[in-house]
Amino acid sequence: MLHTISLGSTLFALWLLLSGYLEMWLLALGLGSTALMVIIANRMDVIDHEGHPVHMTWRLTMYLPWLAWELVKSNIDIARVILHPKLPIQPMVIKIKGSQVTELGYVTYANSITLTPGTVTLALENGEMEIHALTTASAEGLLTGEMDARVHIVEGAADGTVKGAG
Repeated sequence: MLHTISLGSTLFALWLLLSGYLEMWLLALGLGSTALMVIIANRMDVIDHEGHPVHMTWRLTMYLPWLAWELVKSNIDIARVILHPKLPIQPMVIKIKGSQVTELGYVTYANSITLTPGTVTLALENGEMEIHALTTASAEGLLTGEMDARVHIVEGAADGTVKGAG
C-alpha cells in the first residue's frame, strides 16, 4: 500500500511539475490520469520494492551526491587521458564480486559503475560482475570496494538485512 501511495504521489507531482497548470478542471484530469496509471501498474503487479523502491529513498539522498562527485572526478580523469598526446589508456576487463543481497542492489551497483566514465558493466551473473575499465586508475577505483559498500548501505542495513524487501 505504501508503494502504491508513493507511486501515485510521485506521478501526480511529476505531472504537476511538467504541466504547470493549476486550474481545477486540468488538476482533475491530471489526478484522473495518475489514478489510471496507478491502477494499470497495480493490475500489472509492478508496484513492489523493486519497481518503486520507496525503502531506498532516504539512503539514496546520501548516496547520489557522492556518486555525482565520483562522476565529476571520473570525467576529469578520462578527459585528461583523452586529451593527453600519447592517449595513455590501458583497457582491461576485470571481475568483481558485489556484497549486495538483493537483485535491486546488484542492479544499482552495476548501473553506478556504468554511469561512471571509464567503466562499463558488461555482465552480471550470480553476484559477479564483468567490468571493462579504460584505465588502470578506473579499475583500481572499483577494486577499493568503496562504491560496493555504499550501494550495500543504500540497499539495506549494514548487517545485511534489507528493510522493506519482500
